[in-house]
Amino acid sequence: MKKIGEKRYRGEIGRYYEDFEIGDVYEHRPGRTITESDNINFSLMTMNQHPMHCDAAYAAKSEFGKPLVNSGLTVAIVLGMTVPDVSGKAIANLGWESITLTAPVFPGDTIYAESEVLDKRESKSRPGAGIVKVRTKGVKADGTVFMTFDRSALIQKREGNIDTEAGY
Repeated sequence: MKKIGEKRYRGEIGRYYEDFEIGDVYEHRPGRTITESDNINFSLMTMNQHPMHCDAAYAAKSEFGKPLVNSGLTVAIVLGMTVPDVSGKAIANLGWESITLTAPVFPGDTIYAESEVLDKRESKSRPGAGIVKVRTKGVKADGTVFMTFDRSALIQKREGNIDTEAGY
């Protein structure tokens, strides 16, 4: 929250490069309960018609006994949860590495995310920015880790940032 006047404050999203410390862990909240409708709509919108996501009768005969949430949806939700803490002041995402899916997610599951800062360095090509690398875990409400991935982003530094230049 940034004070911009006598009794006026403006919400902010993200951290500047200088605010990241290697080893810090951010618990991203709120969580998200994934519905059957979320799963079917995402699967069909992205043209993933695998019956494990949208055919309950088919999924009932599988080892899971019920539909699985599309992993593309869980990646998207977990990534989105990280934005206010990790990349809200990003100039660009630079890449994702090592996406692993370690447990199933089902409609009705509530998921959370947390990110640990693995590395940071000044950008060689952009003096007003630095590169931050985090490892993000997707965690179900029961504590089961269902996903991990590493992500690097180019993050603005506090001085000369576009938020200030744009009147934010």
